[in-house]
Amino acid sequence: MPNRSQPLLHAAYGGPGWQPRKQSISAELGSIWGACGQNSEYMPLKQVLLHRPGAEILTDGDPNAAQMLDELDLSIAQAQHDAIADAYRANGVTVHYAEPQSTPTPNQMFMADVMFMTHEGAIIARPASEVRAGEERVAAARLSSLGVPIARSIGGRGTFEGADAMYITPEQVIIGRGLRTNDSGAAQLSATLEQMGLSSVQVDMPVGSMHLMGMLRIVDKDLAIGYPVRLVHRAMEIMQNCGHEVHFLPDVDEAVNGYGFNFVTLGPRKILMAANNPNTQAFYESLGIECVTVEVSELGKAAGAIGCLTGIVERELIPTSYSV
Repeated sequence: MPNRSQPLLHAAYGGPGWQPRKQSISAELGSIWGACGQNSEYMPLKQVLLHRPGAEILTDGDPNAAQMLDELDLSIAQAQHDAIADAYRANGVTVHYAEPQSTPTPNQMFMADVMFMTHEGAIIARPASEVRAGEERVAAARLSSLGVPIARSIGGRGTFEGADAMYITPEQVIIGRGLRTNDSGAAQLSATLEQMGLSSVQVDMPVGSMHLMGMLRIVDKDLAIGYPVRLVHRAMEIMQNCGHEVHFLPDVDEAVNGYGFNFVTLGPRKILMAANNPNTQAFYESLGIECVTVEVSELGKAAGAIGCLTGIVERELIPTSYSV
């Protein structure tokens, strides 16, 4: 019979044999937890989370009610989405699918909006529109099944979409406040990042701009692309102060109609972008950026493209003091 009158004789109460947990959660990723995490927007991409669109994207003649721009042809949209997944695999990226257990919303395929990955796991977003309410549950369930720790879910009356945040250095995140991310959501995100040892800066976005992703993209440790007119001065100053050279798109028409700005960085100065944007692609290539292209003309009718469709699960981490 164990002697319970002297608890410190037992490991359960901190006595001999007690084994304190020594590693940070970021050091446990890939062992106790599933492999995941990011602390940049440009290091080699390793895993993504997608949702292959199904019949939920058919809007019965009222695309605006589903926050889309036009009716989509399901078979074409699925073929284009499959091509995006194939392009990721061809570039060494593991593709996971969301696999919702019930009929998804029309916008579930835009996985970038419902999650933001950090070096300690995922922050689950809370979409701003009633049309998209509940999409975050699908992301949370699938990430959990992959062993990804959920660092936080945005709550209360806060709204936050993952495309409104990005790493500008391994220690600092920029947050866009606007249509999709409100004050409460930004404050919750900022507080969580601070607990992780990160700082954050907020910028307001222009009316008519959906996400921070729509005005700023980062392709290397010292190179970013800005959307002319949309990129606010404060964001420009922040990027320059962090050592980024910011270049502006030369062809807004290709950005609007061809989704030439809606890309995902595969690795330093390498991107997956929409095909059929010759001026924009030539501009990227003039900056030393390698461009992998896929067709997204049908998917774009839903008001998003490659960047919006892609939830980042894992990038190669930059070694830092907080990640050990």
